[in-house]
Amino acid sequence: MRNGNLTANPWLRVIAFFTAILFGLGASAAELAQQSSQAGGVTVRVKPADVSGKAATWSFQVVLDTHSGDLSDDLAAAAVIVDAGGKKYSAVGWEGDAPGGHHRKGVLRFKAPSPRPHSIELRIQRPGEAAPRAFRWQLK
Repeated sequence: MRNGNLTANPWLRVIAFFTAILFGLGASAAELAQQSSQAGGVTVRVKPADVSGKAATWSFQVVLDTHSGDLSDDLAAAAVIVDAGGKKYSAVGWEGDAPGGHHRKGVLRFKAPSPRPHSIELRIQRPGEAAPRAFRWQLK
């Protein structure tokens, strides 16, 4: 290799090409990374599990933790997805821990928006909190 020139070695061009692809995929995965919100002694963590264009139902892994109080939220009733145009989609179900206790985890499910939006915001309105917890991701 002369002076670090990629044209001197075709394998370096191939490696550079695949490295660029991997970094591009990494950025996409980072956009859909777990997010968390802490307020009022309660931490809420959310990670999209399946928001693909092929999925009929979108799912989000949700974890709630507190050291005091009771996590009696009706998560299916408290959660909505909002697309970039402001259209809201209500949750169709919660599969996970029952209300109560200091730790809950499970999966929130929504009917997949069609067409698939460029971005989404998952909002969870907790009892007694003035504003919903908001988690945003870019999808495209």
